[in-house]
Amino acid sequence: MAKEKTATDHWAFALPQRHETPVVRDTQWPSRPHDVFILKKIEETGLAPNPSADQRTLLRRLSFDLTGLPPTPEEMAAFEKAFREDPDISLRQLTDRLLASPQFGARWARTWLDLARYAEDQAHIVGNNSNLFYPNAWRYRDWVIGAFNRDLPYGQFVKLQLAADLLEENHDQNLVALGFIGLGPKYYRRKDPLVMADEWEDRVDTVSRGLLGLTVGCARCHDHKFDPISTEDYYGLAGVFASIEMFNRPLDGKNAKKPTDAMHIVRDRPKPTNLKVHLRGDPKDLGPEVPRRFLTILSKDENPPNFQKGSGRLELAEAIASPDNALTARVFVNRIWGELFGTPLVTTTSNFGTLGTPPSHPKLLDDLAVRFMESGWSVKWLMRELVLSSTYQQSSDISGAMLERDPANIFYSRANRRRLDIEMWRDAIYAAAGTLDLKVGGPSFKVSAPDANRRAVYARISRLKLNPMLALFDFPDPNLHSPGRYKSTTPLQKLFAINNPLMVAQAGKFSARLHREAPADNPARVQLAYQLLYGRKASDEEQTLALGFLNTGNEDAWQNYAQVLLASNELLYLD
Repeated sequence: MAKEKTATDHWAFALPQRHETPVVRDTQWPSRPHDVFILKKIEETGLAPNPSADQRTLLRRLSFDLTGLPPTPEEMAAFEKAFREDPDISLRQLTDRLLASPQFGARWARTWLDLARYAEDQAHIVGNNSNLFYPNAWRYRDWVIGAFNRDLPYGQFVKLQLAADLLEENHDQNLVALGFIGLGPKYYRRKDPLVMADEWEDRVDTVSRGLLGLTVGCARCHDHKFDPISTEDYYGLAGVFASIEMFNRPLDGKNAKKPTDAMHIVRDRPKPTNLKVHLRGDPKDLGPEVPRRFLTILSKDENPPNFQKGSGRLELAEAIASPDNALTARVFVNRIWGELFGTPLVTTTSNFGTLGTPPSHPKLLDDLAVRFMESGWSVKWLMRELVLSSTYQQSSDISGAMLERDPANIFYSRANRRRLDIEMWRDAIYAAAGTLDLKVGGPSFKVSAPDANRRAVYARISRLKLNPMLALFDFPDPNLHSPGRYKSTTPLQKLFAINNPLMVAQAGKFSARLHREAPADNPARVQLAYQLLYGRKASDEEQTLALGFLNTGNEDAWQNYAQVLLASNELLYLD
């Protein structure tokens, strides 16, 4: 009789392995190992992959994906020339240049900040008491941007955010990384056991879903109903966070009396604490004490060793970032894949448990995760490997056969057309208007302020009252870990594009730029507008329609025309 499968046999709990690339018919198409896994399933479906996208589409796709910004006309001209001479070399050179750009970190930090539920205040305030706010949270954001720019290995990136103060003797440069834990939600009534239990759950949830793709928080009140995670596992982790305290570390070496004079991080309590199980989640109804330790299912032994060093943060960090951990590399590789291809291999990006969706290409995910670790956990290696692949470079055209056999593009038989996140769209508008300030780092600003012209990643993020523009365009709730951006389409979004003062002001500046840089005549200005916004020439029909509108003599014609172009779907979507 065959052995009945249990939750411990679930695919995600087995260590990822290298796999031999499968045999495919079209041996010329793959350019990277993962292309072969993709092609195998495409061929089994009776389809063929799409041809490569044209050079304009590839340039725009790569530029937004790697830096979050549109290419400039000068970059377009240089790439077109290089592409005509040698497409492969030009794509490699373009990729390396974009990965080396300081804007790379600004684009990819925002993805991480969603996972880390980054914010600069709290969801509640009593009177005018802002002592629990984080006025210097931007220093953590700057650290994340810098970590991506210098290609800090992902394993080290994770460990520093959990235990920078315990990893390095001279840790001043990386101490701010502890904002990953320290900038989480804090609640009033700090001596109330239920309040503290809620804070510990936030930390367990952020770490487990964000780094491991497991919903460990479900085991706070009872053993997990579907995954092999016990209540004891939960309190073993929660004890780590019960053994730390948040504190304001002075910026200048004095005793900081105000949050504005400090960065908010964590440190171990003098006496670590083991928690007792809260029966049914009630902190007043206590069960047996649980030593601080890692999850049983991810440990080598059935009885994982207890954490012995202080709170256990360092041991937790090392367990998460270990190559012997079945989940960490898989979860991160899957997130990056989803950002670059529009659909992750595992669609439930923060739940690799039994209720999550299985991977569409399990061998590909395993093989890529192992190669990522073998490449020193280099994030830039991973992105270079993905964007230089034939899979990534396909066009987004859809044939009838694709709609019939692969309507959701599960097999990646084409590129996915994707809508830009609010930050990319907003930055693209400012870039077209010629007003975008590309300075890297620094304090936050109010994103909807009339004179705000920095990249949106530097916007102030509030748990108390999220900026209405960000909320309108699906920015995630910063009170919680966010597994990914949802995409809604509402009439209010289009009304924003037509009526909001920010859009009106940028349309005016865009129009002024067109008159300044193409002063000769309206046809030249129309062509420049299309180059700046869409990276292409205006068609004859588009030119005729534009000139018919602009030559009416209406003094507001250019302002209105510029705003229509800024509000267009072509600017909002990426082919």
